[in-house]
Amino acid sequence: MLSRHMLRRWALPLLYLLAMMVIAFWPVPVDSSAGPELTQTLHWLHAHGAPAFVNYEFVEFSANVIFFVPLGIILGVGLRRFWTAALAGFVVSGLIELGQLLFLPNRFATLTDVVANSLGCVLGAAIWLAVSKGYWNQKASKPSN
Repeated sequence: MLSRHMLRRWALPLLYLLAMMVIAFWPVPVDSSAGPELTQTLHWLHAHGAPAFVNYEFVEFSANVIFFVPLGIILGVGLRRFWTAALAGFVVSGLIELGQLLFLPNRFATLTDVVANSLGCVLGAAIWLAVSKGYWNQKASKPSN
């Protein structure tokens, strides 16, 4: 049986993974209903000086990167190695896109998504690495009595 401590420790990562699977395998693109608002927002941003590269593709790519950062952190914590976590993130991303290609005709599996998702995992694993190195360096520098 799971202890309270274990349950608390893994509740948030498990909720994230569940949400990620729901979003990844939703039958239609999750942003399909946001199209008009996103278009209006982008027009407003461009009218107020946003550069032309800030378009739908940029927003989608950036959202995918951000969305996969927590997975990189979770994989870093679980696997304890930066490159293993980064590679696992790439594999997870590839499997998600393959699943969309094979089973979800209204979804669009793209190599760009694999790149963005993998980049998010790498950033998450890098955050984990930086935080864990800082934690262990701080712990090592304290004198033990």
